[in-house]
Amino acid sequence: MAGRIPDRDITAIRERAHIEEIVGEYVALRKAGADSLKGLCPFHDEKSPSFHVRPNHGHFHCFGCGEGGDVYTFLQKVEHVSFVEAVEQLADRVGYSISFEGGGTSVARDRGTRARLVAANAAAQKYYAEQLSTPDAQTARDYLTERSFDGAVALKFGLGYAPAGWDKMTKALLAQGFEFAELEAAGLSKQGQRGPIDRFHRRLLWPIKNLGGDIIGFGARKLFDDDNMGKYMNTPETMLYKKSQVLFGLDHAKKHIAKGHQAVVVEGYTDVMAMHLAGVNTAIASCGTAFGEDHLALLRRLMMDDSYFRGEVIYTFDGDDAGKAAALKAFEGEQSIAGQTFVAVAPDGMDPCELRQNHGDAAVRDLIARRIPMFEFAVKALLGTYDLDTAEGRVHALREAVPVVARIRDVALRDEYARQLAGWVGWDEVAQVLKRVREEAGKQARNARSGGPDTSKSRDRRVQSVEPAAPVVDPDSKIPTVLRPRPSDPRLWPQREALKAALQYPAIAGTVFDSLPPECFTEPAYQVIREAIATAGGTGASHGGAQWVDSVGQLVEGAVLESLMTELAVEPMSVSEYMIPRYIGSVLARLQEVWVGSQIADLKSKLRRMSPGDDPDAYNALFGDLVALEAYRRSLLELAVGPDENTG
Repeated sequence: MAGRIPDRDITAIRERAHIEEIVGEYVALRKAGADSLKGLCPFHDEKSPSFHVRPNHGHFHCFGCGEGGDVYTFLQKVEHVSFVEAVEQLADRVGYSISFEGGGTSVARDRGTRARLVAANAAAQKYYAEQLSTPDAQTARDYLTERSFDGAVALKFGLGYAPAGWDKMTKALLAQGFEFAELEAAGLSKQGQRGPIDRFHRRLLWPIKNLGGDIIGFGARKLFDDDNMGKYMNTPETMLYKKSQVLFGLDHAKKHIAKGHQAVVVEGYTDVMAMHLAGVNTAIASCGTAFGEDHLALLRRLMMDDSYFRGEVIYTFDGDDAGKAAALKAFEGEQSIAGQTFVAVAPDGMDPCELRQNHGDAAVRDLIARRIPMFEFAVKALLGTYDLDTAEGRVHALREAVPVVARIRDVALRDEYARQLAGWVGWDEVAQVLKRVREEAGKQARNARSGGPDTSKSRDRRVQSVEPAAPVVDPDSKIPTVLRPRPSDPRLWPQREALKAALQYPAIAGTVFDSLPPECFTEPAYQVIREAIATAGGTGASHGGAQWVDSVGQLVEGAVLESLMTELAVEPMSVSEYMIPRYIGSVLARLQEVWVGSQIADLKSKLRRMSPGDDPDAYNALFGDLVALEAYRRSLLELAVGPDENTG
């Protein structure tokens, strides 16, 4: 039995284990100043990063939930292990041999601990991998060959075969010194009528790993017709394996997801392998359960999609009815991430594995390249259930689709889809559809705030967190104020960044900011600060610095607004210093473009209601205004939606 770990070893291991490397296996980190890295906190759900790591100090801290500590604390919390296990894991990782006081030099672990379960899974994977090359596993190898997977692929993903016989793997691991209680706790073995037996028999196995690379469970595919245990089996819930929190292929994909800010969600293990072999290295799949919010939270931390321009999740579904139903279900949870979400559906109902077999790697890559927005797919799938060639069909389709479009959080995007909905349905009065969508969105927001009825199961939480805050009164000061807007709300991102520009870089924001119509700022809190800047004389009256911020700050009242003012004045821009002028120009152009887009929509609506023959002069005048505004909008789009230098 090992003794106590001496303090000198604890210190030595801590010094050798770089905290930024350990944390970086679970969270995408980026520079946030000298000796500071930041990312999305793994201990609570957040859209904007408040989790900071200080490499030179060896500590982390989350300003959102308050969690903090050293590298041992992080590992204890993220892996749910004891302090001793955290020390032992890091010792293994850095190649340090612990000299236990009162014990030997080996790293002895208590039976039944997490580390022992990880070791049992690793031993099982090695055993299963060896079995895949035996004569009894010919059917498993044929299954892989038929799907264009060779031995190198099996080795890369650690595939194995569970042999026939009730207890072959169990006996092999017992012979290595593991106890049945450990194998049972790891989900590898179970108690049979005549003693311990294997959980998996005559199946092709995929090892499932966590973010740290440890094997925590297995997925098993049926190979024989007389196997009546279901097409797929997975490790049951264990200390290590929580199916709602693990993703197959994430160990291979995590670096590519973090680097490219993209994740491709597929439905099966072979689909993941096919995607990776075809060059789509961001593919992952859920394990034995539907892709859910915990999975999305995991991807958010890797992609760090707090930036308006970052974060793309692409769902691939079979083209059949079940695939469409899965896509519509995903739509319900899509808006819990700030990034863009897309759908890719292969032709003829093929999954990615079949697509690669029939048409090659290029077809798989093209499938992802031809993705369409989730909103568009969801609405069109709904419309496809109605006969749009009849008046009755169009009316019913519109009635069903309006509440779906109304659930889109981004106001500008929602309005644009309302206009597209009119075209998809074949409804001539576009303005009428737009009005109905806006009314429905307002109704849904009111229901969410009052706890009233809603058709969406998760609507309450989503709307309350993103709809413009209603004015409230501070009971102590009696000063009318507003609720603080969420910093990461993509709908409000241009407004927030424009205000930061005016406060931090007034000389750059300049007359472009000052000339923005008040209607560009739709959030009550941002409206107040915009008015305060104008009252203070606008950016042209400022030389910047603390005096400028103070002069604006004196014009706002209430604790919420005063705090928000300070926050906007110190919150850094999300670009390098040399990129700030172009970034501010892009932000202001984006804000203008959204406002101009609404003006264009209003003009188009008016033109549809006019007859050129009744009043040609008025019609031509409006048409001329429309042409001018569209040209202006195109020029703004060139500034606002440019190459990636705008995001640094």
